[in-house]
Amino acid sequence: MSTRRVALVTGSATGIGRAVAWSMAERGYDIAVNYSRSKAEAEETADGVRSRGAAVIVQEANVAVDSAVRAMVDRTVSELGGLDVLVNNAATTYFIPHNDLDSLTDQVWDDIFNVNLKGTFWACRAAMPHLKSRRGNIVNIASVAGVAGSGSSIAYAASKGAVITLTKSLARAFAPDVRVNAVAPGPVQTRWLADHQDMVAQAMQSTPLKRPATAEDIAAVTVFLADETTLMTGQVLIADGGRTM
Repeated sequence: MSTRRVALVTGSATGIGRAVAWSMAERGYDIAVNYSRSKAEAEETADGVRSRGAAVIVQEANVAVDSAVRAMVDRTVSELGGLDVLVNNAATTYFIPHNDLDSLTDQVWDDIFNVNLKGTFWACRAAMPHLKSRRGNIVNIASVAGVAGSGSSIAYAASKGAVITLTKSLARAFAPDVRVNAVAPGPVQTRWLADHQDMVAQAMQSTPLKRPATAEDIAAVTVFLADETTLMTGQVLIADGGRTM
């Protein structure tokens, strides 16, 4: 087993996941980069990890597929020597007005929940034995949508609310060996919202700090939970500029 610490970050080709991967590499973690479609961007993330002096693997896996997640975790442990931190960042959504209930089809619900909730669970389940052996921890990237019932669609908000509940359930079940926490960002200026700046502008009207988060803002909170605190578990840290206080 490696004496270096290892972090697996799902959905780390771009945005928050990339910022988390780079921040953890700067702290001495070797990194498993995961992507489902953005191979070129994932390789760019990996290059950034290497430039920070850390080892890295790049693994294609759709987190909605349990077997793919198990293979990804197995490869991480085999090639990097263990697993200390799992960051569940991979997510998907549909932008659907909340009053348009007819657009919330079975396919929409399945697509969102298969990635956001079941994918998070698959990764937690596959990683848990390895995290227990090294007293590691999990950070789930949730959303203020899961707290306030806001966000891109009702199905997305429901999925992130479920991730928050999952976080608390796992924290209770696996303490004291494994800590499990979550981050709940508000709007984050990544490519996810590039075509929805009207939503960002509207949100900023009721945000005391008057700016959306950057990927680096959310990475900082994630790294705090993963690497700086040892007494927090089952917690959800909201990072939204004060909008939901």
